[in-house]
Amino acid sequence: MNNAELLDEFSDTLWLEDGLSRNTLESYRRDLNKFAAWLEQHRNATLLQCTHADIQGFLAHLVVEQKAKATSTSRAISSLKRLYQYQLRQGKISVDPTLQIATPKLPRSLPKSLTEQDVELLLNAPDINTPLGLRDRTMLEVLYASGLRVSELVGLTVAQASLSEGVVRVMGKGSKERLVPLGEEALDWLKRYLAEARPTLLAGKVSNAMFVTQRGEGMTRQMFWYLIKKHAKHGGLGKPLSPHTLRHAFATHLLNHGADLRVVQLLLGHADISTTQIYTHVARERLKQLHATHHPRG
Repeated sequence: MNNAELLDEFSDTLWLEDGLSRNTLESYRRDLNKFAAWLEQHRNATLLQCTHADIQGFLAHLVVEQKAKATSTSRAISSLKRLYQYQLRQGKISVDPTLQIATPKLPRSLPKSLTEQDVELLLNAPDINTPLGLRDRTMLEVLYASGLRVSELVGLTVAQASLSEGVVRVMGKGSKERLVPLGEEALDWLKRYLAEARPTLLAGKVSNAMFVTQRGEGMTRQMFWYLIKKHAKHGGLGKPLSPHTLRHAFATHLLNHGADLRVVQLLLGHADISTTQIYTHVARERLKQLHATHHPRG
């Protein structure tokens, strides 16, 4: 079995057993293809012929020669461990070459968020008098109101939204389904978009995608990311943004206004509450405000 066939089988197994998203599977594949190429170049060996020394050599190559960040190195180690644990279970190797390869502990970086005033600037940036502007405003409103991942937002279909109940049904990571409330403001924008902008953009075409382009096709993550940056610049935001900026703002602002951490976990679709706990740093702001408001010496 050559490397390509080996990785095809491994990717299929990950998808079947863990229900990993396409983006996660592609990340695994990129890391493993990079290692396979390095292994072939430096030792003319296949993935199944890999040794412990090869793993160490590759990691040294990443750190010393490619100046890879700790996060990239950690992800590569994780990919290699999963691959060789699977090959060991399949009986294709007798020794796991990743044994005693430690994954570095990474510091938990705090997510970059926006103030409520920043969010208002961003939401007000699109020109809602045009079909495209109304679509963009609606997407931003839905993203901020629901905390969806960008991939979940652009993947929404019309059938996933219940306008009567004010919720969207989302298929998140690991093929886990959750119901997310939209709130009155975002729901009003969504109704307006569906009535006014979407039919104009489709121009008679048929699509099940909720948010469509001027060509009547579904939106991509890359295109929406471009739109966010464009509207942030137009709105006068001088802060760096990431594709998850509004998702972080959603969680941060909920906690600042007293939401329970478990509720935020459910809304974000986090499998483990430890992932959500990174947002607890925002509670400091709320505690300071409560102290200033209610303490006699505040």
